[in-house]
Amino acid sequence: MPRDIKGYLMSHPSPTGAMPDDAPPPQRLAAIDLGSNSFHLLVANQVDGQLQVVAKLGEKVQLGAGIDDDGALTEDAMQRALDCLARFAPFLEETPTARLRVVGTNALRAATNSQVLIERAEALLGHEIEIIAGREEARLIYLGAAHALAEVHGRRLIVDIGGGSTECIIGEHFEPLALESLEMGCVTFTQRFFADGDITEKRFRKAELAALSELANIRRPFEELGWADPVGSSGTIKAAAAVLAASGQGPEGIIDRKCLSALRKRLIKMKRLDKVAMDGLKEDRASVFPAGIAVLSAVFEAFGLEQMRYSDGALREGVLYDMIGRNTAEDSRLQTLDGLRRRYQVDPRQADQVAASARQCLDQVADAWPLNAGHAQFLDWAAQLHEIGLAISHSQFHRHGAYLLAHSDLSGLARPEQQALAFLVRAHRRKFPLKELDALPASARPTLGRLARLLRLAVILNHSRPEHPPSAFRLAADGEALSLSLEEDLADQALLINDLEQEQEYQRAAGFSLAIETRDAAVASR
Repeated sequence: MPRDIKGYLMSHPSPTGAMPDDAPPPQRLAAIDLGSNSFHLLVANQVDGQLQVVAKLGEKVQLGAGIDDDGALTEDAMQRALDCLARFAPFLEETPTARLRVVGTNALRAATNSQVLIERAEALLGHEIEIIAGREEARLIYLGAAHALAEVHGRRLIVDIGGGSTECIIGEHFEPLALESLEMGCVTFTQRFFADGDITEKRFRKAELAALSELANIRRPFEELGWADPVGSSGTIKAAAAVLAASGQGPEGIIDRKCLSALRKRLIKMKRLDKVAMDGLKEDRASVFPAGIAVLSAVFEAFGLEQMRYSDGALREGVLYDMIGRNTAEDSRLQTLDGLRRRYQVDPRQADQVAASARQCLDQVADAWPLNAGHAQFLDWAAQLHEIGLAISHSQFHRHGAYLLAHSDLSGLARPEQQALAFLVRAHRRKFPLKELDALPASARPTLGRLARLLRLAVILNHSRPEHPPSAFRLAADGEALSLSLEEDLADQALLINDLEQEQEYQRAAGFSLAIETRDAAVASR
């Protein structure tokens, strides 16, 4: 698939502009962005690599404003979220579940009880929800904005001011070069600096200084990379551009530094959040608009910008384009995992052999355990990465590897995916980690427990690092009980039999059953 989809379509147009008779039917895709201020739904058809919008909805939910002093989402905030998703649900009826992604951002990252809302929302939608890390949010924003923009030769600075965080990205074409997510947004800064509704010069400047403090850490490296085209996306910047256009201050979609300064002064003169009203400004954004403008003013100040243009592409568009590229050579997850293998100098031959044995194990229990292609992919990834902890220490390397996977910024992977990979790597040897399994979402535990048991056997079968992955075995499942039959060339390997006897003990202690048999007799099964 061409990376520059729009450029490809422009250079290969249909003679009539219509779809050819033999064109494949359009594929329906959908994305829901659970933001700290707004929830957004985008439904589109993928036609010849291009997105044709079917439905585009947004509602102000202000999830970030519903986090109490203890860091938990209030029941009212969760109900607002669920009510919004109930209104979105009918638009998803024709979207295959594999072509839908629901992503949560800063508020769900921050709330201590976000899992409560996630489980209720998943039950409502019948689909899993991914909480994405800040830099992953930045990557998807860049992807969406870059596709929405006309081609520019040179680098772009893209800024997205959300309800709870602000993402700053420098990129060229469709490749991000620097990704940052900063803890500042229009909802959180409204609570922090304008909580009682008063707007003053002093409070406005305090908000700007707080934003400048966040930006200070990235200003120099961003300036060293440089950019030719400053671009803004999402609600605050869209609203600022609309207000300036409505007042006749510059062309539509452009924010000028002098005009932004004049807008700042207008807001301060209004004195109260409940008095904020301007042509071009939607009523439901008015209360968080001053805080958003404070953040935007700080961005202009920190980076020395004279103007910024608005792009309509943002996170939800990026999610759809990312889905189009999944399971292709353009899949960012594959690039990330390959980078991990190289960075931590994973032995590629051993990783490939464990992966091959793990796939053989999975294929042999496929009838008893309904594991799908997505599960097979995760098992393969875990096999490829199971030894990354060796780069830190041989002692407890499975723990080190799990920590690296759980806490690294992994481009393309959502938090649940990282959590799953970290668990599998943690579980691939020694005692079965029941505590870590219990910490996973309840819906994921049975499947990840099964994948871990398959990975453990694949690692044991390749413990001696043979020239080729062993294939003279047969694995069967009956419920949760596994039975491994070894042919003669494997049954004669004393080290392998010893390892498998130890594995029987580990699985028995975890409440599982593993029987080991040769062609002639059973290995003592405990």
